[in-house]
Parts: sequence; C-alpha cells; structure tokens
Amino acid sequence: MMGGMASEETRTTGTTKSPPIRSSAGTDPETETAATRAWATRLVIAGIVLSALNLRPAITSLGALLEEVRDGLGMSGSVAGLLTSVPPFCFALFGVMAPRLARRFGPGAVVCAGMVAITAGLAIRPYVGSTAGFLAASALALMGIAVSNVLMPVIVKRWFPDRVGSMTGLYSMALALGTSAAAAVTVPMTGALGGSWQSGLAVWAGLAAVAVVPWIFLVRERGPAAAEGAPAREEPPALRITRSRTAWALAVFFGLQATAAYITMGWMAQIFRDAGVPASTAGLLLAVTMVMGVPLAFVIPRLAARLPHQGPIVVALGVSGLAGYAGLYLAPAGGAWAWAVLLGVANCSFPLALTMVGMRARSGAGVAQLSAFAQSTGYLISIPGPLLVGVLYQHSGGWGLPIALMAALMVPQIVVGVLAGRNRTVEDEAAR
Repeated sequence: MMGGMASEETRTTGTTKSPPIRSSAGTDPETETAATRAWATRLVIAGIVLSALNLRPAITSLGALLEEVRDGLGMSGSVAGLLTSVPPFCFALFGVMAPRLARRFGPGAVVCAGMVAITAGLAIRPYVGSTAGFLAASALALMGIAVSNVLMPVIVKRWFPDRVGSMTGLYSMALALGTSAAAAVTVPMTGALGGSWQSGLAVWAGLAAVAVVPWIFLVRERGPAAAEGAPAREEPPALRITRSRTAWALAVFFGLQATAAYITMGWMAQIFRDAGVPASTAGLLLAVTMVMGVPLAFVIPRLAARLPHQGPIVVALGVSGLAGYAGLYLAPAGGAWAWAVLLGVANCSFPLALTMVGMRARSGAGVAQLSAFAQSTGYLISIPGPLLVGVLYQHSGGWGLPIALMAALMVPQIVVGVLAGRNRTVEDEAAR
C-alpha cells in the first residue's frame, strides 16, 4: 500500500516548490529533480508511518507493566497515579515549543530529534533504578512525542496539501496500531524475554530507533527545507491564534475527546471487571475498543476531507459514544462486546480532530500554530478527567456517577466539534 501511495503522492508534491538540485554531469536536471522528489516523498511517507507507530507505546507499554514497575522501584500508589497523568501534562507543556523549533530548524529535523528523544528515554528509563530517574526519562520520551504530535499535521500539510485526508488517515491508522500493539504484546513479550519488566519496556526503544532513519536521510540529503516540503523562505508573522473562535472550538474538542480516550484506556477494563466480566475478557474488550481505531482511523479522515463541514461526522461519533455509555450504565456485562465496539468508534474523534487541524489553516505556519494551540490546550483540558472519574468511583462506591459524567461530557464535545468543523480558516478569523 505504501508504494502505491508514494507514487500517487509524488504527483501531489509537484505543486510544491522544492529547493534546486544540482545535476551530475550528463544527467537531465529535470529528470534528476523528479527522481529526487519521488525518493524524498517515499522517505517522508516512511517517516510519517514509523513516527506514528512510536507516539503511544511509551504510554501503553508502561500501563501493561505498571504493577511490576511499582514493585521494582518501590513506587507508592500516589506516585503511580501521578505517572499516569504525566503524558497529557508533557504533551501540553512541550507541544507549545514545537512551532518555534520548526521555524528555526524545520519540521522534519525537529521530528527526527523527537524520535531520538523517544529512543533515548525508552532505553534509559527501565535501568535508572529510581523513581525520580524513571520519571525524568519518561519525560524525555514524552517530550519527543509531544513535538512530533504537533508537527505531524504540519508535515502532512506541506508535503501533501491535496491529500490531507488520506495521509492523516495513514498516520492515524499507524498511531492506533502502535497503541494497540504495545498494549497487547508487551506482557507476553516480557515473558519471552525472561520475565524482566526492564527488558519488556526497553525493547520499544528499538522501534523508535528505526523511526529516526528516514528523517536523518531527508535532513542530510537535502537539508531542513526538504523535510518541510518547501524551500527555505521567510516565515509569515505569527497568527494571533487566540482570536480565532475555530481555534478555541478545536482546542476544546481535542481536549474533550482526549478526556474520553484517557478515561477509556484507564478505567473501562475495571468497569467490566466490577460488573462480573472475567479479567481476561475485560482485557480483550479493551483491546477491541483500541483496535477499532485502526481501520476507522484510515477511513474517517479521508471522508472528512471530502466534506466542507465535518459536523455530521462529529455528531455520528458522539452518538456512538452516548450509546456506549448508556449500555455501560444499564447492562455493562450483558452487552459488553457491543459497548466496546461503540466506544471504539467514538474514540475515532482523535483522527477527525487531526484532520480538521490540517483543514482549518491555509499555510504550513498556520497549521503549526493551530496544531500546537489545539493540542497543548486540549491536553491541559484532559488532565483532570481520569482523576475525577477515580474520585467519583471511590466516593460513590460504584460506576453510576462516573459513567454519567462521561456521557455528560460527550454533549459539549459534539457542540464544539460541530463549531470546529465549519468551513473556515484560522488565518481569516485571526485577521479580523
């Protein structure tokens, strides 16, 4: 599939000016330029897919071995709870830096550095021997994830301006695959490696190291401009992004969908277990919810890119979530598989949000600012959700109130998603 897409996208990049390439003696410059552009396009596609595969294993692999990590490092329950809240906080904190770094070094170079940071953090953290060191190494990996999160839509917009939907779908599908694979195989892989949780976590550094390779080639062969998909030029002045209602709507939509996703990943298996579902089956139900994102993450962005207004998709995903929460409330065990599927569909608001980031700005610089603002603000919004669900569960003694909260949050998610899906750009709104 990648080879076919590469040839298809090569035609798209013909509309994007590339830096002049000096031809060797006896070679037609136009032929060499076309061949170089095609090679660079294939490298970008490989870089996007490999990078996306590495944007969640640092989190989901740790979740699978959290009990072993706690025992090995002597973590208290409160510190372990803090550890589960670190990812959205780091995404919000470090994601803000991405546009400035991209303007200075180029998006591709920054993503390359992000993959190096992920590799180093994942390789170091299992062997530091202390809770503080483990948190610091985790933060290093999460910093790399944060800047890559923000800049992936920028790279898609600059290299594939006419294929935002299909390339965002490919990226989102790879991200969902990496997420579900790390959750599913970390424990059995740890057993195959001798039962050491250190080995089970460190092995994911190998996948991150592979993702560094295409970006190194891109930056070394043609310079930072190649990884941007455009020649070096003076960047337009920064937008006053906070003046855009669409930017705010997209940020809140991103935050609410992230809240739902983190609550699902953190608590859904426990909801099923408390309803009498066996632990092994509860794990499978969570896996089904996560795996639903693999095919749908490819389809939804392609569909969204063809529509002038993405509101109908927002509503469809929101209704699916409301139905899933209603099922969890009324008959959590009786219709468990149906509720897992419905909530898996609802969680595909994430690739939809990424697609709208690419569609709501005209320029690469605008996409960079919008992506940083929407994701950083959104992840800040998402931090309290999983903690609040835990508090409600502990004090009420059941899942009625937490599930009611989840369903209630779906309503404003639909409203702001419809507003974010309107056919307009942040550049126009910020200039008013």
